[in-house]
Amino acid sequence: AERTNLAGVRHILLVLSGKGGVGKSTLSTELALALRDAGKRVGILDVDLCGPSIPRMLRVQDSAVHQCDTGWVPVFVGQDKAIALMSIGFLLERPDDAVVWRGPKKNALIKQFVTDVAWGDLDFLIVDTPPGTSDEHISTVEALRPHQLLGAILVTTPQ
Repeated sequence: AERTNLAGVRHILLVLSGKGGVGKSTLSTELALALRDAGKRVGILDVDLCGPSIPRMLRVQDSAVHQCDTGWVPVFVGQDKAIALMSIGFLLERPDDAVVWRGPKKNALIKQFVTDVAWGDLDFLIVDTPPGTSDEHISTVEALRPHQLLGAILVTTPQ
């Protein structure tokens, strides 16, 4: 299943930073919109489990995730449905619910997001990571290791 659900994804791009509040989610969202406007098929995987802001940025926070034969169907954004999005924000009872989980449960969900989301054919999958340098980053990279990884964008500030 792991290879199957990401088999149609040409490039994977991680968006990281060493701290919070630097604009990772904003950059991920704007990059996805720019790639869509350039005619690319784009997905966003929001693995910022404690602060899933991308559903709100793309105005789809009230959407629901459904199951299909190959896993979860991501939420498609906009009238053209050109951006596919998966976020823990869609799995919470209320969008502002806190996620207070220990590492193993977070890492299991990240692996499930990588293996169990039916992305279909995408030119780019943008992975918005949580702030800092946590186990979640290691879990994300380990889960994506067998796949074509284009690279990473490191978001910094001048402070």
